[in-house]
Amino acid sequence: MNRQFETIGRDLGRMLEALAVLTFASLLIPLVWGEYYAIPPIAVSGLVPFAIGEWLTARYADAADPGQLHGMTIAASGWFFVALFGSLPFLLVAWTVHLDPGVLGTPNLTGRAASTLAAFRDPLNAFFESMSGFTGTGLTMTDDESSLPHTLQWWRSFIEWVGGVGVIVLTTAILARPGSGSLTLYESEARSEKIHPSIVSTVRTIWWIFLLFTFVSVLLLWVAGMPMWDAINHAMTGLATGGFSITDNSIATYDSVAIDFALLPVMVLGSIAFPVHYLILQGDLRNFYRDLQTRWVFLYFTVGTLGLTAILHSNDVYAPSSVVLGGVTLNGTVASLFQSFRYGAFQFVSAASCTGFQTAGSLGTDWSPQAQLLVSFGMVVGAAAGSTVGGIKLVRALTLVKGTRFRIQDVFYPPSAVRTFSLDGRQLSDEEASKEFEEAAIITFLWFVFLALGAFVLLVVLPVGGTDGFTLENVLFEVASAQGNVGLSSGITGPSMPTPAKVMFLFNMWIGRLEIIPVLVLLRGAFTRFGGYK
Repeated sequence: MNRQFETIGRDLGRMLEALAVLTFASLLIPLVWGEYYAIPPIAVSGLVPFAIGEWLTARYADAADPGQLHGMTIAASGWFFVALFGSLPFLLVAWTVHLDPGVLGTPNLTGRAASTLAAFRDPLNAFFESMSGFTGTGLTMTDDESSLPHTLQWWRSFIEWVGGVGVIVLTTAILARPGSGSLTLYESEARSEKIHPSIVSTVRTIWWIFLLFTFVSVLLLWVAGMPMWDAINHAMTGLATGGFSITDNSIATYDSVAIDFALLPVMVLGSIAFPVHYLILQGDLRNFYRDLQTRWVFLYFTVGTLGLTAILHSNDVYAPSSVVLGGVTLNGTVASLFQSFRYGAFQFVSAASCTGFQTAGSLGTDWSPQAQLLVSFGMVVGAAAGSTVGGIKLVRALTLVKGTRFRIQDVFYPPSAVRTFSLDGRQLSDEEASKEFEEAAIITFLWFVFLALGAFVLLVVLPVGGTDGFTLENVLFEVASAQGNVGLSSGITGPSMPTPAKVMFLFNMWIGRLEIIPVLVLLRGAFTRFGGYK
């Protein structure tokens, strides 16, 4: 076999071994909750990737370290197969409940609870849920998340929590292999900044920061009034900016001002790059305003919140009514303005941080097209690179804006003028500036190409227009949510969605998490290998 496939096989095997570790660790949940019928399915779900991973790593143990091409191929294929094998708990638990009622305490489900779990008997739905989880998207095939077994509630939250940091980051942390190969894979997972010179030390520091923030987030939500099980799950998915919930109506279930505002800092924490978190935890608080992306995260969230609040208030989405806040009753216009700010702040931060929690009911029918498009804009741009968010990333948007201005201004200077491009405190030469601008432009262009492709597929397969159809803004909203790895929904995503739409969304979520290029490299390699293309 070609040596390049040996490298890919060896590192893909390591990723499957890491997935097996996650699955076996999750056996604790059915034991704690007495869901003994879920133990065999979870055990099998861990044994399958473990056996395949062990075989691949043993067979290709002496493979060479990956180069850039290998790294991108491994990242794209690894995320695909991790999501594929990660669907086994959904699939096997659903079939266990269906085939063996009454065995080991298998519940006898009826109504929405039965249909919710039954959806996962379809392998495509199980794969969709797994891909949505690992990519931190949060779109779901469930009808009622609260009726799922605790084992599957945990699995959904757990894979989002892991996926927020990254499957390759997890693999490097668990199965440490120092050297340039780990660095190449780390960079192929849409990350570039290091905290320490050693890549293994970097990923372990990232996980320590993530664990600390998860504990703080759980405590914050519990103090705000969320039950402990709910707080654990929502802290994991909120910090990972994933958005899976264990309730039927996401955060709207609680209808709590305290919980809404407690989740805002959790989502903001997930929107800031890990190297900045590390410096701040080291005592260098100046990074709150000195770091370009962090500074713009707060500015961007503030401007978006004010804009969305103004739209909601002007459209009377939240008509004047009494609101009790800290023992003080707000009435009339003041109450309406507060409610508009409450929902506007939460939904814009949820969208721009790519979290996908929802407090505002049906965004597709209750909110105006202007509000939906502003939220869609937040999902497209995202927040800081190097964090857990999706989207194009703020630094690329800023690079495009500053780069465009730089090129236009260049016309007004003489040819002999020597100019430098300033970005995030760095003075770049013309060649360096062109490279930064080109990379941002390519990713942004491809992002919109596949956004348009996804919208086209949905417009073809969904009912559009009329009293029962979806609108264009609904479609753009949903595709932006899938590709931005957000999870907010206008009501399109669900188990009854046409198969072509599910497949398109699987592709959107996959390329969105890996920032497109690695997936295109993998697909080109597949065509070159098997189709004869050069």
